[in-house]
Amino acid sequence: MSRYLFCYYGDDFTGSTDALEALAANGVPAVLFLDPPAAELLARFPQCRAVGIAGESRSQGPGWMSDHLPAIFARLAALDTGVCHYKVCSTFDSSPVCGSIGRALEIGQDVFHTSWVPVIPAAPHLRRFVLFGNLFAAGGGTIHRIDRHPTMRQHPVTPMDEGDLRIHLARQTGRPISLLDVLALRGRNPEEQLDGVLSAQPRAVIFDGLDEATLSVTGRLLWQHRAQARFAVGSSGLIESLVREWRELGEIPREYSPAAAAPVDRIVVVSGSCSPVTEQQIRWATANGFAGIPVGPQPEVIQGAVGPALDALARGRGVVVYSALGPAGRAEGAGGEGLGRALGILLRDILLRSGVRRAVVAGGDTSSHSVRQLDVDALTFAGRMTPGAPLCHCHAPGRPLDGLELVLKGGQMGPENFFEMVRRTTI
Repeated sequence: MSRYLFCYYGDDFTGSTDALEALAANGVPAVLFLDPPAAELLARFPQCRAVGIAGESRSQGPGWMSDHLPAIFARLAALDTGVCHYKVCSTFDSSPVCGSIGRALEIGQDVFHTSWVPVIPAAPHLRRFVLFGNLFAAGGGTIHRIDRHPTMRQHPVTPMDEGDLRIHLARQTGRPISLLDVLALRGRNPEEQLDGVLSAQPRAVIFDGLDEATLSVTGRLLWQHRAQARFAVGSSGLIESLVREWRELGEIPREYSPAAAAPVDRIVVVSGSCSPVTEQQIRWATANGFAGIPVGPQPEVIQGAVGPALDALARGRGVVVYSALGPAGRAEGAGGEGLGRALGILLRDILLRSGVRRAVVAGGDTSSHSVRQLDVDALTFAGRMTPGAPLCHCHAPGRPLDGLELVLKGGQMGPENFFEMVRRTTI
């Protein structure tokens, strides 16, 4: 019997650390690798009961997925965990040509040979909800259906123009999709309701999600059906649902309080995000003592920020280097792998030359490509910041950035004073 409860592949790096937090902060020792780990690397973390691989499929097309995901999923299948999770953002933004959740679902189902795939998008702890198959998310102080969300409806790469996730996924896969709705989850016999849904032989089932009660029922159903549905797709809400079931079964502690990290005097932030939430965070930081350094998308322009950043750090100030200030500040053609790689090289150079050992990378695509420039093998949980964006400890034995503390922040995550929270580690 495997010692692992759970494994996952994150479709970007920020989502991967979100999943890491959902596990480790609830008493499930977990490790997140940047690549599928060899046996000797996995053996360095004997205490872990959950294993993740940080990926980049959210910014890739279905051809890339077909070339790369089968081998990755096969490596995870070899761990023989109870459930393997394809971790996506709870906004579910994707399309048939970029970050196709439907294509990933097909590949995972074929590798794991499962009759159906549970799909759990809701993450109530992040204020993301699914009701009667429609996705809702918080934004601007209220809740919006995702196709009316002020940011996600105009996402620069994968705008969400459909709230019904059955229709949204049907654009990405031809496999039949059913729904277990909130009434079934809150009814007298949700097991019987699910059996009724499965009698029609769907290849995937979307689960509604509103609150702790519905997540608890979902977790119980997932764990009961894990032999037939070992591969699942969803947000960190999927993990939250299983945590509740694992507690009931005595697999993990019923109560767990993770240790808090100590504050530091300075941090370095690099941002490729054009989210209005990140814009507010940058504006707050630069109005409250951080040095703000805007850069263009060209690698040579970005590298020119090293000198000003080192000067500011030498004066005891935190630093925020950013390529955009909200959606209006996004340069034509900016973003993607090139920007992320250039910001990662910049961050590495600043850290190595300054000695600062706590940093933030803002932006999902930015994080996926930036972190690969830091020459680290794995991340473990180091402390809570804001839901979905934890402080992580970098593992790179014998290399300069071993022990770096790092936060990977999605564009929509965190309050306006988030960068100062990371410095002070106050929640």
